[in-house]
Amino acid sequence: MRQQPDTTNQGHKPKAERVTLQVRVKPGARASQLIEQTDGTWLAQVKAMPVDGKANAELIELMARHHGVARSHVVIKSGAGGRHKWVQILN
Repeated sequence: MRQQPDTTNQGHKPKAERVTLQVRVKPGARASQLIEQTDGTWLAQVKAMPVDGKANAELIELMARHHGVARSHVVIKSGAGGRHKWVQILN
């Protein structure tokens, strides 16, 4: 018996989910880690110093790895020049 192709979702991609997180970054840490705080914000400790965007690049890598997405799906929406940032993740 042949199976009929599933046409219920033909031509339609599921909508991507966007999550925006508030992150406080501590550059110059011994080890890179991401910690969820009790108030719902995140603390990102990164090894890189905030020179030439290296800390931001490491933050993007850390967030992507933690959430299981590609680096291109992580965007710093605001705060790129400071320690407090809004980071958007596209799932």
